Amino acid sequence: MAKVITQETFDDVVKENIVEFSMSAEESREETVKQFEAQGINLANIIKDLNLNEDSGVPLLNEAVEWLKSKRLELADANKGEVCKQLGIITAECKLSVPHRVLAAKLGAYEAIVNVLDKEKALDKEIVANLLAAANSIINKQPDIFGLKSLKTISRLLETETDQGIVCDLLRWLQKACVLHEMNRQLIMEDSLTLKHLKTLVRHDEVEIVKNVCILFRYLILDDDIRVEFGKAHEHARTLAVETLADITKLLFKFKSDQNLVCDILLTVASLTVRNEFCQVVEDAGGLKFIMDAMVEFADSIKILRESCKLLKALAGNDSVKSHIIQNGAAPLIESALNRHKDNEAFARHALLCVATLTLREKQNSKALFETGISETIVQTMKIHASSKIVQRNGAWSIRNMVSRSRDQCDAFINQGAEDVLNQALTDHPTIAHDVKSALRDLGCKVHLNEEWKAQSDIQIKKDE
Repeated sequence: MAKVITQETFDDVVKENIVEFSMSAEESREETVKQFEAQGINLANIIKDLNLNEDSGVPLLNEAVEWLKSKRLELADANKGEVCKQLGIITAECKLSVPHRVLAAKLGAYEAIVNVLDKEKALDKEIVANLLAAANSIINKQPDIFGLKSLKTISRLLETETDQGIVCDLLRWLQKACVLHEMNRQLIMEDSLTLKHLKTLVRHDEVEIVKNVCILFRYLILDDDIRVEFGKAHEHARTLAVETLADITKLLFKFKSDQNLVCDILLTVASLTVRNEFCQVVEDAGGLKFIMDAMVEFADSIKILRESCKLLKALAGNDSVKSHIIQNGAAPLIESALNRHKDNEAFARHALLCVATLTLREKQNSKALFETGISETIVQTMKIHASSKIVQRNGAWSIRNMVSRSRDQCDAFINQGAEDVLNQALTDHPTIAHDVKSALRDLGCKVHLNEEWKAQSDIQIKKDE
């Protein structure tokens, strides 16, 4: 079994080399590593690149954390320049790697920051900003350190704070707490006061605040914590949608000149549209009209078109809205967008999935799309992205759904090369064979369908026995 040492032991030897033998920080680190490796000690758990105080040999992170802990009860009276300097060191060190952040939390930096923000009511804005920057840097990719006290502190600050930068930092703090941590997401969603503040911020006039609220909403409905067997992503999405979906949809018109924010809003609306009735809420709030206008106005913006297709797919979960999408003229817009940007693999995936969803069990939608000439565009897109399994699968779905109730379209697809494309996909991507064969079957092409299960007669069973 390999020998191991603690970080403190390693740091003490580095310090000794600097103080006792007048080595530079770099020389001391190299010598310390050689000493321990010569003794057969495994240093895999040691942070070897901590920035050091050249005079004392103590890691700057350790010094900064100790200083913060010693001043936490009188930080409001401390020299602002010194406070910002020490917090800046913590932030800079934590940005280097996850082990640096883990060490900072172990030293008590995160707890000290939360205590200061919780107790001090009259801190300078610059000090608060530096405290939040440090908190964000420590919690990044280690959400386990977040807790009820952190949430209450953030909620109190959201209630009183008006500075845009500070509000955004508070929202980013919540975002980082949500990633890979289902319990934190549930903790936030169960806090009615925090949800009240977030609902208010949705209607804010500042672009950055609205953007960060949208990001937070999407993080609150993640399902990425493998430690939890069943999460509450759907329940969270439903709760947020009931409270804010109409307001978020209306933001599309408010910020229509900002393409990046429009993309964020479209993605958020699509993420929250998880139930049949929510599709109608989005349409009633003008979401469908906005998409139609945006696909014309931003015809060259792949990001806007991609997010529009995602939202159209989500809205098609309601049969009534699905019909309205085509009735409002979406068919030529989708065909034009796919034809124009068919070389872009990411967009092609979402556009084809949108077509597949809109034409599922909808003969009139299929007819309207077919009349735009989209059949040739679908086949050409699949040819361009022959190596993309997802494009081939979504393309097969589109073809199958379009022709399954409109057999008169089969000849056009076959004449445009759909059979050859699908057979090639069958060869190149065997894991989607079922989807491809379904499309070939509905096209009326020759295809070998596997018989998954065959019943045996009672006589045959007895013979076998």
